[in-house]
Amino acid sequence: MLQEYPLRNFYKYILSPLFRLNASAFLTSSRCANKMEKNSVYDLEAQEYNSKLAKALKEIPEFKAPDWVAFVKSGTSKQRPIEEMDFWQKRAASILRQIYKRKIVGVNRLRTRYGSRKSRGFKPEEFRKAGGKIIRTILQQADKAGFTEIAKIIKGVKSRRPGRQLTEKGKKFMEAIE
Repeated sequence: MLQEYPLRNFYKYILSPLFRLNASAFLTSSRCANKMEKNSVYDLEAQEYNSKLAKALKEIPEFKAPDWVAFVKSGTSKQRPIEEMDFWQKRAASILRQIYKRKIVGVNRLRTRYGSRKSRGFKPEEFRKAGGKIIRTILQQADKAGFTEIAKIIKGVKSRRPGRQLTEKGKKFMEAIE
């Protein structure tokens, strides 16, 4: 079998690794050229970055949890209300990170992002979106703090508000966290 297809083995064992090495070196050098400065949003793991951002958001007066948070569930799929003490700041940090990564995000997309499976007894589980009130209130607080703004008109979207985007103040605040 090896003698019948000598070119296949030559390509497989000699040329293929060389092409992979050259392609990976080219890709990493072009990526590094575009992003020379360090960005903690992408460098740190999501959980670590969100906890640091949540600590920073605790110091900002606009990001205070409303009184009604102690009595509501975060979505229809949950069985009990939120029991975590700093849930509000953690969810706000996670939402701001999502907006940073995806550029423009609306409430409906975030509801889908934070949704989960609902246990329906003997019936199969179903995906349910998260509640919109918590997300909407956090986005309004971020608007008030000056971190986000309602996105302007975008190509392909007719007379709708497509979502929120970060302002320069919000980007600087998020990149300053280490």
